[in-house]
Amino acid sequence: MNVRQMLDEERGELVELLRSLTDEEWATPSLCTGWTVRDVVCHLQTDTLSVTDWLRLGVRNPSVDKANNALVEQFRQLPTGVLVDRLARTDGLGTKLLPGLVLADLFVHQQDIRRPLGYSRKVPPERLVRVLGKPDPFAFPGRYLKGLRWEATDADWTKGSGPLVRGPGEALALAMVGRTVALDELEGGGVPTLRVRCAA
Repeated sequence: MNVRQMLDEERGELVELLRSLTDEEWATPSLCTGWTVRDVVCHLQTDTLSVTDWLRLGVRNPSVDKANNALVEQFRQLPTGVLVDRLARTDGLGTKLLPGLVLADLFVHQQDIRRPLGYSRKVPPERLVRVLGKPDPFAFPGRYLKGLRWEATDADWTKGSGPLVRGPGEALALAMVGRTVALDELEGGGVPTLRVRCAA
């Protein structure tokens, strides 16, 4: 299966989940500090933007954080049904040119939504391996990965050298972009170092 197919399946699973949520669940705080589930979905509208809109957003908001928050504000007033429909039919610039990056971002944000709501899922090992091997660069994973050996218990994947960080692939994928919620699911001599880095 190629990366684009993995992305289509990842997006399809998220869309299916979102269509089932109640108003209360849409208002639930996500794992992204300060963002509700709705806000995360607004952020995921990134890939629905045209090239012109992308450039305009970047010029007006020169930092990643500012651009993300501006995007959330731009889409926050749309009905949830419209947000989901836009996400379902998107085939934007990122999907066309950088499907691996979009997959990594979408994977983590889907877990940002699922974990607080208690909706677990089983991710195919092939998709896990792809996300683990190429995490979202905008989350600066190098600061968490460096000097540690990472090992998945539910997929054939290892990376790096040094003290061990071992656990389920989904938990590793969250930890390598700084999500502290998954740290208790990991084991090995490298976990204390990882905790310090995530807290920094």
